[in-house]
Amino acid sequence: MEVTSGVRERADVAVDKYLTKKKHRKRWQICSVPGSKGARSYAWAWIPTVSGNHYLLLRKHLITGELAYHYCYVPPERPVTLMTLVRVACLRWPVEEDFEFAKDHFGLDHSQVRHYTAVLRHIVLTMAALAVCAVTAAQAKIRAPQPILPTRPDQEPPTDTGLIALTVAEIKRLFTLLTRTRHSQDHHMQWVIWRQRHQARARWFHHRTRLQRQTGQTGMP
Repeated sequence: MEVTSGVRERADVAVDKYLTKKKHRKRWQICSVPGSKGARSYAWAWIPTVSGNHYLLLRKHLITGELAYHYCYVPPERPVTLMTLVRVACLRWPVEEDFEFAKDHFGLDHSQVRHYTAVLRHIVLTMAALAVCAVTAAQAKIRAPQPILPTRPDQEPPTDTGLIALTVAEIKRLFTLLTRTRHSQDHHMQWVIWRQRHQARARWFHHRTRLQRQTGQTGMP
């Protein structure tokens, strides 16, 4: 069976008819893509359509089994693999996160202007500020030491989990705080280091929880 392009049948109904067949159950492949909290692993499958240039890409949660659907177009005579479609589909996460981040930390949506020129100036200035902080954070990440992460699901946390690299939000906060004279620079840097250490410890436990989930260990007595 192939999913007919342009048919009015719901995607979940078509998928249920297709993947319930025994010969198609092996189409699911577990792929990992980078996310904001590390690699995200899902089961993926793709179903060709009658047109040949469109595919129905399926994403299944490994624990809940929840399905998500992506209708993909591939240009003619261009080879494509499942992992290629997965990478393209997962670009939605960083794009959405970037828009949300720009709104929350740089005021991308905080303008009250009505003319095109004013809107354009606000967007350009906002994105320029974001770009400066993003480039600075990228350079800081390159110079940062390798993160300390657990290797076993039953591993005890170390006394010191180190510091995370400076993030875009932290750099923006530093630019703002260091221009104020109410507190000294040492005062602000102490809080920066505290947040970096706190987030590094949270990252360590997050990765250990993922290892416990993968091995079936909950860590509970």
